[in-house]
Amino acid sequence: MSKHLAVVFCSLVFIAFTGQAHAHHGWSAYDAGQALTLEVPIKVVNYRNPHADLRIEHAGKTWEVVLAPVGRLQARGLPESDLVEGKTVTIVGYPRKDGTAEIRAERIIVDGRTIELR
Repeated sequence: MSKHLAVVFCSLVFIAFTGQAHAHHGWSAYDAGQALTLEVPIKVVNYRNPHADLRIEHAGKTWEVVLAPVGRLQARGLPESDLVEGKTVTIVGYPRKDGTAEIRAERIIVDGRTIELR
């Protein structure tokens, strides 16, 4: 491989990995001292990796609710078919410290079942 191609390849790998790292949420960004318990209908479901997420309405805002990775959700008994837009669920989690309308969910109650996410 030529030196030029090696530099291009390394640059692309670096960009790919730094983009993923930037997109992932650090848990220290959430206020663990301010637990929220919300019983709300699901507006949007994104059942995908690196983690599933929901959109809900709370306090006049649309919130993103960060769930666990899909593999963990499935292993703990929460398949995609249980998260349906319009279904009311209970979310227990922590809001972001910076005021962004986002919650890191610790558990979710769906159809009377409690699924621990962490």
